Order: sequence, then structure tokens, then C-alpha cells
Amino acid sequence: MAEKEINQTIAEVFQQMANTLETGRGISSSIALTALGSEHGEAELYQAARMAADRGISVKVIGTQSIDYPGVESILVSDEEASHQKLEGLLETGKAQAGVTMHYPFPIGVSTVGRVITPAKGKPMYLATTTGTSALNRVEALVRNTLYGIMTAKACGIKKPTVGLLNIDGARQTEIVLKRLAENGYPIHFAESNRSDGGAVMRGNDALAGTCDILVMDSLTGNILQKVFSSYHTGGNYESLGFGYGPGVGEAMDQIIMIVSRASGAPVICGAIEFADELVRGNFKKIVKDEMAKAKQASLETLLKEAQPQKEVVQEEIAQPDKEIVTEEIHGVEILDLEDAVRHLWKQNVYAESGMGCTGPVVMISEKNTAKAKEILSKAGYIG
Repeated sequence: MAEKEINQTIAEVFQQMANTLETGRGISSSIALTALGSEHGEAELYQAARMAADRGISVKVIGTQSIDYPGVESILVSDEEASHQKLEGLLETGKAQAGVTMHYPFPIGVSTVGRVITPAKGKPMYLATTTGTSALNRVEALVRNTLYGIMTAKACGIKKPTVGLLNIDGARQTEIVLKRLAENGYPIHFAESNRSDGGAVMRGNDALAGTCDILVMDSLTGNILQKVFSSYHTGGNYESLGFGYGPGVGEAMDQIIMIVSRASGAPVICGAIEFADELVRGNFKKIVKDEMAKAKQASLETLLKEAQPQKEVVQEEIAQPDKEIVTEEIHGVEILDLEDAVRHLWKQNVYAESGMGCTGPVVMISEKNTAKAKEILSKAGYIG
């Protein structure tokens, strides 16, 4: 072979490698799985890891047991807290490209996009969203949920995912904002309801049929639907269908962390591992960044600001205390009062952050200030 031909062949190989890196489809992934906390026992998680390994996915299982199985690596820890520290360490060092776990305190602005198998036609459908809170204002949250769903579906290979809005409070206002966003240049492909009056607002029938690729709703409704779709034929105590509650999506997330339920069985956990692998190969982080940039270029922030009700009372300026490491959670604060509760603690010179646990909104606090913060919030009426 002539030197010119050799150089051309080498150049083509490097170009193919560059294309592979750009699309992410050829990236080899390793998925970390925390095995502690399941209602079905730790063995259920190891069974899921074996199932995923049989499908060619490398899995690192973090738990108290050690198993010898091709494609599965056991990482031993003593408790759930240690397992989450190990999970974050694997992600930060790049030894794992994504994680699957049963609990993670996502910050406000981050929600999870689940994926289910719809019963009428056996079609996959993304639920945007299933846990977390994308924004404190309902319409803004639903708009962001839509974007998060689009990002997730695109990372999984759907180039033009169709969007439907579940017929809930705020759906019509959200549709107006989304259509204006589309008019400004951000591409949104709306689904049409199967019902005679059509439109992008989906009925329960559409949810069962999987009329749209992405079904948009608030996370509490999405959480219920995720559980129903996953366990409707098992009596509810064992989730056996689908792919789990999905990745946390938002500008504050720099890792791929997937959520499953404590009721999730091995088939769903295996599905979540596959879901995570798809996102890694689909270059999920880049897609989130690119899609958010496109949405902002189409005046996303301006449209969201216009959609918010005008506040009559201007909040006083409160200085943030010195930042502390917050590891404890205070539950029971209403979502609409969450930021006010944090600011109230700041006013008392107690550092706090808002967050979202699996059971709802939480105030994140340092261990040393937990008792004091609870007393302050209780006296102010934020918690019982």
C-alpha cells in the first residue's frame, strides 16, 4: 500500500474515532449500583447486576456481599451511608460513568425522568418527571420537566421525541409557554391525543397507550404513575416492569445518577442499569448542556419569568452565613415554604440549604446544628 493511501486510511480511522466520541455511542461504560436499602433484600440487587452483566454491561455493586460473576465487581461497605460515599467517589474519579441508587438528595432544579412500558401497546414512554423539583413555580417546573424529558429521550436515540402534557393543573399554561419557546426557535414536537378532540394535552387513555414519547407532569403525579406502571400486575409491593425513575436532570447535575425504588425488583433495576448505559453511550451530559443552551437562546428565562405570578411583597435581603457541610435532612416543610424556611434559618445565623429527598422537600443542615434548626423551624411554624 502506498504511503499516501496509508496516511489516508489512518486519517479515516481517527475520524471514525472522533465521530464515535462525539456521539458517545461507542463509549464503554461501567455502572455503579448501591445494593443496600431494598425492601426485597440485598440479593435482589445482585441478581439485577448479573442480569445486566449478561447483557454486556459492566456493573460495580456496592454492598456487604461479595459475588464471583463475570462482568460484576463487588465493592464491600458496612452501611448505606458508606455505600453512597463510595458511589460518589466512583463517579468523581471516573471509575464508574453512572450510578443507580435508591435514594439521592437532588437539589431544587433537578428532577428525574423515568421510563416505563405502557400496557396498551407495550411501547416505552418517558415520564417527565418522577422525583425531585425542577422549580418552585408550577408552570416553570412543568416547562423544565419538558426540556428534561426531551434531553433524556434524545440521549437514548430518539431524534425527534414527541411531547404530551398530562391533563393536570398548569398544563394549559405550560403549553402556551412551550409553543412560544418553539416559535422562538427551540424545536418541540407535540403529540396528538388519541381522543377525538386531539391536542397536546394527554388524557389517561393516552398514558396507557403511550401516545407520546414524553409525558410531562409534576413529579408527585409522575411518581405515582411510575409505581403504577411498574407494579400494576404484582399487587404493588414488587416493581417488575420498566426502567426505574430515571436520571436526575438539571443544570446543577454533573453526574448521571439513576433512581430506583426500594420496591423495585431485579427486572426494573436491571432496566435502570441498561437505561444508565444508554445515557452514557448517548453522551447525555453533552446533550443536556447543548439543549439547555438552545432553550436559553430561544428566550427560555424570559418566558419563564413572564409566566410567574407577580409578587406583591418584596423579601428583605438576608445575608448567607458561612457555608458548612450539610449532611442531615429536616423533613416536613411544604415545598412552597422551603426557600423561606432556609432564609429564616440564615436570619438566625444557621447555615442551611434546600434539597429534595425521595419523600419530598428537605432542609439540609449540618449535624451540629440539626437540633437547633428543628427548634427554630418548629417555633416559626415550618414544621410540626
